[in-house]
Amino acid sequence: MIVLPRRVAAVVFDMDGLLIDTEIVYRTAIMEAAAERGIDLPLWLFNKMIGAPITQNTQLMLDHYGADFDVEGLFEESGRRFHEVIHLEDRLKVGVRELLEFLEREQIPRAIATSSPHEAVERHLRPNGILDRFQAMVARGDYVNGKPAPDPFLAAAKALGVAAEDCLALEDSHNGIRAAHAAGMMAVMVPDLLEATDEMRELAVHIAQTLHEVHDILARQRAG
Repeated sequence: MIVLPRRVAAVVFDMDGLLIDTEIVYRTAIMEAAAERGIDLPLWLFNKMIGAPITQNTQLMLDHYGADFDVEGLFEESGRRFHEVIHLEDRLKVGVRELLEFLEREQIPRAIATSSPHEAVERHLRPNGILDRFQAMVARGDYVNGKPAPDPFLAAAKALGVAAEDCLALEDSHNGIRAAHAAGMMAVMVPDLLEATDEMRELAVHIAQTLHEVHDILARQRAG
């Protein structure tokens, strides 16, 4: 039975792949957009992009394809395809509502720390009715360095008025876990497209299968 090293005073959530099931849809969109342009986009390259800021992903693409590669065009087309097919109202990840309800009952503050822009947070979470259940939202533009740097998580802790080491960070990506660990938070990985590696098991306090498992861990801690 997992025991968290400290009592949780606040919870900081990633968004894509953790709260809402968007990563698989975007992977299909960008793979199709690349194929339409005659570009082979290897899975390992896409996986390196998960959870990273757009500036880093742009550089990854330029490093791989060359300085003249039309990264902006590819991203625009993949974004268009993504928004054409996704129906956000029914894409909440398993256990999201139950975990948020528990945190509300226990009066545990909640924040979002994401690499996505503010408008994406609004667009992804508003239709599901959960956006207003967070006391703080940290998104692209609110920090200098994106994940895997600790800046997003440190900004979220500051916004909540809680010490970073007393926050539980929930992430699905490798870059996210690196960022949360660097911020000094208790990091739990809930894998989505990326499997937990040995590095993740070393950096995270636990690898959970679903947010239901996170709920159970927190409930045991509060009961104790």
